[in-house]
Amino acid sequence: MISIEQLDTTSRKQRNEFVNFHYDLYKNCPQWVPPFRADIHVMMNRKKHPFYEHSDADFFLAKRDGKVVGRIAALENKPFNQYHNKNEAQFYLFDSIEDQEVFDALFEAAFDWAKKRGLTSLVGPKGFSSFNGYGIQVEGFEHRQMMTMMNYNYAYYPRMMEGMGFTMAVDFVSTYIPRDSAVLPEKVTRVAERIIEKQKFKVKEFKSKKELISWADPIGEAYNNTFVNNWEYYPLTKNEITFAMKDIMMVAVPDLMKIITYDDVVIGFLLAFPDVSKALQRHNGYLTPWGLVDMLLEMKRTKWVSLNGVGILPEYHGRGGNALLYYEMAKIIRESGFEHIEETQMADTAVMVRKDMITLGAEIYKKHRVYKIDIP
Repeated sequence: MISIEQLDTTSRKQRNEFVNFHYDLYKNCPQWVPPFRADIHVMMNRKKHPFYEHSDADFFLAKRDGKVVGRIAALENKPFNQYHNKNEAQFYLFDSIEDQEVFDALFEAAFDWAKKRGLTSLVGPKGFSSFNGYGIQVEGFEHRQMMTMMNYNYAYYPRMMEGMGFTMAVDFVSTYIPRDSAVLPEKVTRVAERIIEKQKFKVKEFKSKKELISWADPIGEAYNNTFVNNWEYYPLTKNEITFAMKDIMMVAVPDLMKIITYDDVVIGFLLAFPDVSKALQRHNGYLTPWGLVDMLLEMKRTKWVSLNGVGILPEYHGRGGNALLYYEMAKIIRESGFEHIEETQMADTAVMVRKDMITLGAEIYKKHRVYKIDIP
């Protein structure tokens, strides 16, 4: 018999049950990279996470004979619904043992939660901001998760989801680029070099973490404005941008961060991150002084880098801005010393970016699917 409990998020005991189930379920999975436990606790903290300034969420545990066998979060993102004229709930932080009864009970709880708010569909996994990873993984299970920038799940998840009647809303793909394959077409190189000579477009490079942090606000604003045509977009608040930039800056390396300006206004960015997955796995979600040191050491050791923040304002695509962006990306790939490059999670709907990455020699090797269902 499955029982469902809604969390009292002020109870540390219940929050720990919700958080710890994830680590227990995946403890023997070499491809899984544990998130920071503290980050999940913050997602449940209505006083600390900026999502709750405009929206709401609740959290549920599934138990059998007193033992946790699954979990799910149900969210209502009001700015997203307003921007896209939607009436949908989201789910996130979903995990379960391989048991259809548990899947059914968890989603029934999410359906009931959504219906009480007058919402008519359920979509997910979608998190507490556009910086959280999207989707249930449906391909590439043999590959290790790229840090905590995406989700990882066992191969039975999509089968169970589809058995319940969930269908695809959108796919997000991650691509792999061997360093030696990242050759930019000569035409793109000529365009990029020509617009650099004209000096309207400029590439801002950073020499220190302090300098990079001083640009966090304009980078965040540009990020917010760049993806207005994307499926997942909604306008982030000032506090949400600050919150996200704080996390990004913790693992940022100045040499791998570049922004593009036009007449000294930020209109594009290229954010690359050394893969510290091995360090994250060693510390199992705990953030300690030694763990931070180990992450810094792993940044120097790793042969992998993630491109997870590549964009330019739409109005500059046809004016050479995208050529300059990929010119700088190719430079990072060639000169950084990394042997393996991943472009982490691009929506199927981002057609132009997909074409540009194929031009750079990228091959799809992971796929995550955001599912949807009309609430019965």
